[in-house]
Amino acid sequence: MAKKQAHRRDGIYTRPDAPGYWGSWTAADGRRIRRRFKVPTLQQAKEALAAERLKVEEAIKFGKPLLSEATFASFADEFLDYQKRRISSAVVRGKVSKTEFERQRGVVEGHLKPFFGAVRLAAIRRKDVAEYIDSRVGKVGDGSIIKEMNVLKRLLNIAIEKEMIVTNPAHRAPVPKAPEGRVRYLTAEELGKVLEACPEWLRPIVGLLVSTGTRRGEMLRVRWEDVSIPRREIRLRHTKSGKERPAFINDLVMHVLTSMGASTHKNRGLLFPGVTPAQVTVAFIRACKAAGVEDFSLHDLRHHYASILRQNGVDLHTLQKLLGHSDPRMTDRYAHLSQPFLLDAAKRLDTVLSLAPAGSTESTALRDSV
Repeated sequence: MAKKQAHRRDGIYTRPDAPGYWGSWTAADGRRIRRRFKVPTLQQAKEALAAERLKVEEAIKFGKPLLSEATFASFADEFLDYQKRRISSAVVRGKVSKTEFERQRGVVEGHLKPFFGAVRLAAIRRKDVAEYIDSRVGKVGDGSIIKEMNVLKRLLNIAIEKEMIVTNPAHRAPVPKAPEGRVRYLTAEELGKVLEACPEWLRPIVGLLVSTGTRRGEMLRVRWEDVSIPRREIRLRHTKSGKERPAFINDLVMHVLTSMGASTHKNRGLLFPGVTPAQVTVAFIRACKAAGVEDFSLHDLRHHYASILRQNGVDLHTLQKLLGHSDPRMTDRYAHLSQPFLLDAAKRLDTVLSLAPAGSTESTALRDSV
């Protein structure tokens, strides 16, 4: 039987309040480590302790990073400062947009810090991450959990770069599968009723959103100097990805801009000054309710735009460019909406297979082979 040893000394010891063999050793950063070895014999406990000591020697010899004593909360503040200093209007590798930074800060302050706050950063394990995910299931959608986990992974990756931890415990965590993208669009009659129910100030905003496929924030930040009638485009300078892209002026867009006085407009500034995103969303919800249209949000105008284009034969690659999707998988949700068009494309093969005259050897051979 192993003797009881002082906890300040290296070696194997037992405890009257806990079964099994315990080990005590000094880590590479000078911390005292005490751990119960899940082994049945004293010899196996000694072998486990020897293995831990070997790890310490290698860490010292090869200069492996020393584990940080910082808590998650303290490093979370450091992470946010790190990200804030990398805000850029032109998002490239290593930079973030202001919108993305605000989203990350909301996740860190609202969810991650309350859960992991007092825990030592280096002590977080994959099971702790799994417990966090489980605590969110049923409270928010799977899509929100995925976004929160992406922020956590980014935070922990920065901690690795700063040599505060060695591995990322959020890697390969049991993250829910990404939900299928929502596809919701209106009939022409429903859209007409919604527009009719909109207050006069909201109607041009809805008209531009549904005819350009832009996001609410993108359109509300457009300035008159971003509108070029000769080039038939609206320059979107504040996008979700941080990359500028054009929204093209089709006949419907031109009609809306004309109703706003585009041809005679001499002022500079926002197209819709003094209008907040919240005001637009609330007013649109009320308009849908008044029109008798259910389960349709302001963002669904973007889905409506994409769905109508897809149903009229626009290919997914072109649609991706028009919507400004950085990931083509986001556009794949509209793939099923063009079955008649795809059938017509497949039937083009009929002209090829019918080149041989009916009754000819080639025609007969082809028919017999299928």
